[in-house]
Amino acid sequence: MSVTEFLASDDAFAQRIACRLGDVEDLLHAQVRVDDVVVDSTTAHLADAGGKRLRPLLTLLTSELGPNPDAPAVLDAAVVIELTHLASLYHDDVMDQAPRRRGVPSAQYIFGNSSAIMAGDVLFSRASKIVAGLGEKAIYMHAASFERLCMGQLHETVGPLENEDHIAHHLQVLADKTGSLIAAAAHHGVLASGGSDEVGEALARFGERIGVAFQVADDVIDLSADPALTGKTPGTDLLEGVPTMPTLLLEKYRQEGKLDAAGAQILAMLNEGHLEEDGRLERVVQMLREHPVLAQTQEIAQSWVDEALEFLAPIHGHHVYDYLVMFAHAMVDRMA
Repeated sequence: MSVTEFLASDDAFAQRIACRLGDVEDLLHAQVRVDDVVVDSTTAHLADAGGKRLRPLLTLLTSELGPNPDAPAVLDAAVVIELTHLASLYHDDVMDQAPRRRGVPSAQYIFGNSSAIMAGDVLFSRASKIVAGLGEKAIYMHAASFERLCMGQLHETVGPLENEDHIAHHLQVLADKTGSLIAAAAHHGVLASGGSDEVGEALARFGERIGVAFQVADDVIDLSADPALTGKTPGTDLLEGVPTMPTLLLEKYRQEGKLDAAGAQILAMLNEGHLEEDGRLERVVQMLREHPVLAQTQEIAQSWVDEALEFLAPIHGHHVYDYLVMFAHAMVDRMA
C-alpha cells in the first residue's frame, strides 16, 4: 500500500492520522503567510504548490510511540520539519538553477534569486521560532539537522576529494541533505508525544536510512517515471550534471575495467555534453533505462530500507510498527 492509499483507506488509524495531517497542513499554511504584500506570495509559493508531506506524516506516525500522540507539540514538531524542508528547497533551487519544482515554476524563476533565498530564510526563522517552544532537546536536534543539511549541500557543491570513493561521497551527501531531516522528523515525533529518547534515537536511525533510500530511488524515478507524475523531464539530473547512482556505478565499472559497451557509450555521451541538442538526452535516458545499473540502483535503495527496518526491532508488536514498515517500503516503491 502506498502512503496515498494508506491515508485514503477506511482503516480507523489511517483516518485519524489523515485528520491530524490536515491539521498540520492548516498550521503550515498559516506559518508560510506573511503580513506583507511583497513577501507573502514568495514565502507561500512552494507550500501552495503542494507536496507529499512525507516528513510531517512520519512525525505523526512516530508520535504514536509516546503516551501523548495527540499533544499540540506533535503538530508543532511536524510543522517545524516541513517548514525547514520547504526552506531548504528554495535554497536548493537557486543553487541548482532549477526551472521547476512540484510541477510549477520554481520561486527564483518567478521572483529572482535574492527573493527566493530570503524567502527560504524567513521560513527557516519561522521554524526556529516554533521549535523554541518544544524544549532544549528539540532545539538542539533542529540545529544539528540544519547543520548537516547545509554540510551536505556544501559537500555536494564541492564534490569528492581526489582519492575519495565517489559512491561513498554521494551516499553521505544524501544522508546529510535528506536523511538528516527525515531522521529529525522521526525523532521529533517520539519526543513531542512524551516518548523516550532511547526510542527516539532508534527511530532517528530508521529515518536517516529511509531518507537515503528515498533519494537513491529518486535516481531511478528521474529516468523512468511519467513526467506527468513527477513534474520533471526524464533525465533532468543528467542535464544539470547532478551525480546520480546509475552514472556513478558506470564510472565505478569503468575504473575497474568492467564496463560494457553500452555503459561506455552512455559515459561518452555524458562527457561530450550538449544533451539538450538533437534528442541526445532522450537517447541517453533510454539507454540507461535498458542498462543493468538502473535495476542495481533500485536494489541499493531497497538495501537501505532493509537496514532501516532493523532499527524498528525495539517497537516490534506496537500498533504503529506495521505502518512504519509500510512507510519505509513506500519510499522506494513509488513512481513520483
